[in-house]
Amino acid sequence: MEAFVLGCSGMMPLPYRHLTSVLLRREGDLFLFDCGEGTQVSLRRLNLKWKKIDAIFISHTHADHITGLPGILMLTSQVDRTEPLYIYGPPKIKEYVETSRRVLDMYINYPIIVNEITAPCVVHSGKDYYVRAFPLDHTKVCVGYTLEELDRPGEFNPDKARELGVPCGPLWSQLQNGFEVKAEDGSIVKPEQVLGAKRSGRKFSYVTDTLFKPSIIDNVRGSDLLFCEGMFEDALLDQAKEKKHMTASQAATIARDADVRRMCMIHYSPRYTDRDLKILLDEACRVWPKAELSKDRMHIEIPYID
Repeated sequence: MEAFVLGCSGMMPLPYRHLTSVLLRREGDLFLFDCGEGTQVSLRRLNLKWKKIDAIFISHTHADHITGLPGILMLTSQVDRTEPLYIYGPPKIKEYVETSRRVLDMYINYPIIVNEITAPCVVHSGKDYYVRAFPLDHTKVCVGYTLEELDRPGEFNPDKARELGVPCGPLWSQLQNGFEVKAEDGSIVKPEQVLGAKRSGRKFSYVTDTLFKPSIIDNVRGSDLLFCEGMFEDALLDQAKEKKHMTASQAATIARDADVRRMCMIHYSPRYTDRDLKILLDEACRVWPKAELSKDRMHIEIPYID
């Protein structure tokens, strides 16, 4: 699993900072979180196979989070594709997609399935993972997302398998995949007899455009990687409250109290140049020393932690 920061700016794109968007690649699947104006520029600069994106998750329908969608939809028609593209988001996302297709007279040669969601809920799932949405508190309906993997089987013990009369070969694979097998003496060997304790999967979380609220901590708890809005410094707390955004120190508080492994702030106010972002980082690190700044086209591996 790996994440690519396509943009980290809030409100408006800057010459050196695109609007907030993150691409997550997991076991060959591609998931896009938000899609502001110019998202496709960063995708192309990273040379990613983005035309095979499986699902797009929109936090809310403010322009800086959705205006890149029409370009993504049209360019995806330039490749042969039969798999559907899923788009998830709060109310009005379906109207936005349908209106854009009609007004721009888009040529689309693949299915687009738009689902309007009411959080909290599971919005998307695969064989061994699911994506869940949870409510945030912004000036219009807004949600955060987590992608969580199911627990993995425990480590396989080859010595125990041999001791129980299961020879090396296809039967070992069956045991590792959770199936009972028959040993050489005809006895039944169960997976739990040769596997250790289950191991946790990974968790990715994405939170932007919201007031600080304790429920966020519960939803992102234990994340291996959290992208969290840190739009303002503490001196602008009143402005953050008025516009329903968070400060860097509030983002760090969430990371600290949720016991996340890694937290990168995102969605900065355009008032901060890249040099000024040190103000946000310093304030966050006073709360949680491991806080980081995300940067455009940043690449982050999300390894298993056993």
